[in-house]
Amino acid sequence: MKILKKTDSINWAIEDLDAIPGIGRQSAERILAETGVEMEHFQNESRFSSWAGLVPECKESAGKKMSSRIRKGNKYLKATLVECARAAIRNKQSYLYSRYQRIAARRGGKRALIAIAHTMLTAIYHMLKEKVPYCDLGADYYTNIQHDKLIKRNLRSLEKLGVDVIIQPK
Repeated sequence: MKILKKTDSINWAIEDLDAIPGIGRQSAERILAETGVEMEHFQNESRFSSWAGLVPECKESAGKKMSSRIRKGNKYLKATLVECARAAIRNKQSYLYSRYQRIAARRGGKRALIAIAHTMLTAIYHMLKEKVPYCDLGADYYTNIQHDKLIKRNLRSLEKLGVDVIIQPK
């Protein structure tokens, strides 16, 4: 009967988390020290994010939404993920950078940073639960998805400037 050491059972997880942009080996070890490798005790990624404290509180009364903060949760995990999110948005060729840019334009830099940390936490949940490696979607993910919308929006902008445009696909 072979007895596995604790370090053998989490080495694959450390290596997989290290593949996420912004997460290094030391950060991966800190994340796994807080969360563990098994995700079966969390029903879904929403419960996992709520436990970590990376979801906004819902303050609503009579249909009016009040300003809210992120929830209380595991402060060590939250701090590590925000630190990793700061590092991840420096990689201009990653999906996390393009997501940060889209959210920061609407909501501001600090809220976008928390959103990136939440995105990373969701990816970590699925990686650990399904035991799959991280797959980066790329910096042009949103451009490829919304190609037609981008063309129409740019056409409207040019028409507002008084330019007539004829579209000819390549």
